[in-house]
Amino acid sequence: MFIGHFALGFAAPRFAPRLSLTASFLACQCLDLIWPVFVLTGLEHVSVDPDATAFTPLAFEYPWSHSLLFAALYGALGAVVARALGLGGRSAAGVLVLVLSHWLLDFVSHAPDLPLSPWGSTRLGLGLWDAPLVTIVSEASLFGAGVWCYARATQPVDKQGVWALWTLVAFFLLMYVAHAFGPKPEVGTPAAAIAGPALATWLFVAWAYWIDRHRRARAAQSEPGGPG
Repeated sequence: MFIGHFALGFAAPRFAPRLSLTASFLACQCLDLIWPVFVLTGLEHVSVDPDATAFTPLAFEYPWSHSLLFAALYGALGAVVARALGLGGRSAAGVLVLVLSHWLLDFVSHAPDLPLSPWGSTRLGLGLWDAPLVTIVSEASLFGAGVWCYARATQPVDKQGVWALWTLVAFFLLMYVAHAFGPKPEVGTPAAAIAGPALATWLFVAWAYWIDRHRRARAAQSEPGGPG
């Protein structure tokens, strides 16, 4: 999934009001933020296989970024950081859930390529990507629900708070259409040519920070374990 991950990032501040959109995006995309770094450094691998799935021809070997064990460790570390920053128990739990949600959504969509640990041979995946129409409808619906949650949970403090959000939503949708219906990578495409552009995912975190500076929660809510 792509925008499906961001859907949960958008939705999270509605349930954990002290969790910023920036932190939500970092958590929900944690695995994909580190994945291109691991590929570019040779720790993980990606190649083009036309038979991989009907939705994408990418075949992944990513034991360190996308194993269930390490997803849980990344989530636990993120939760500890959230608590250390004084964000409260609800936000810390939100970070853990968001990181793990990435693995779970990938489990639904990917072919059986998700490892339980870097050292095991078991690979899991339900293969939703082999049904492109179902993939598009389900992911777009999830994304719409997430954006609705965020729009209901926050309000703009100025005009930038309006168009910074909605231009990001429009950009996500345009990118998704291009990915779903545009040309696919060809066999023999170097891994660096696939993973390099994926580093642009970090720009969405920066975009979220921009939105955070121009929107605020509609109603302040206290969280157990944190001030306020």
